Amino acid sequence: MTTAETMPTSAAAAGHTPEHGLVWAEVPVTDLETGIAFYTAILGGAFDRMDMGPDKTAVLRTDPPMLGASIHLYEGKPALDGRGPTVHLTVADSAEAAADRAVAAGAKRLYGPIEIPYGRFIYIEDPDGNSVGLFEAKAPDPSGMADAPVAS
Repeated sequence: MTTAETMPTSAAAAGHTPEHGLVWAEVPVTDLETGIAFYTAILGGAFDRMDMGPDKTAVLRTDPPMLGASIHLYEGKPALDGRGPTVHLTVADSAEAAADRAVAAGAKRLYGPIEIPYGRFIYIEDPDGNSVGLFEAKAPDPSGMADAPVAS
């Protein structure tokens, strides 16, 4: 088993803490136009079509553009029955409303909502079998106390 002490590092990587741990997530869909329609229905965002290497893709537009993490759809073979990685996507409204839109657009609602310190999410399986979490962020605490250490 590899541990942090035994992992090989380069001088450039040693001590590196990335601003964002994810650059993008690739979501395979059997038909690009159908995939764009599905994800637009649940997220409400716009997708930009791009040629990236051999693949025609659709990249979810972010603000500011190309900073932080995003998803891009590409025509490919999804993992069977949601057995691939799960991509969690931020929704603009409630996780329930997004899950309702997803089901109306052909997804299966799997379970949730699941509460975590940062918000809540619902698992769905998209029409191509991809595992997706629909994440509703918790509203910021205006007092700033949410991030304060708890006295023991």
